[in-house]
Amino acid sequence: MNFNHYETIYILKPNITEAENLTIVNQYKSLIKKHGGQNISVQHKGRRHLNYNIKSYYDGIYVQINYAASSNLVKILEKTMNLSETIIRYLTIKDHCMSNIII
Repeated sequence: MNFNHYETIYILKPNITEAENLTIVNQYKSLIKKHGGQNISVQHKGRRHLNYNIKSYYDGIYVQINYAASSNLVKILEKTMNLSETIIRYLTIKDHCMSNIII
């Protein structure tokens, strides 16, 4: 099956501890694996100041996940993130640069 490469960045509330952050990352990694995602890489971008407040927060913890998956998985992942109370913003883009590389 031919998968597209995606990059999802999400922002956690600033009051999340490191242990909670790792738990959340592992939940999303297992969700991606469960639905057939491959080549999962996670980058913790750390706590950053937001340019404008989001839901009354001025700081947030950024996490980036790169993976290869079907578009159905992206819908499931975004729906899960939308229902999460710890995530204040998320964005998924299709990574065209990585899609051209054949593995």
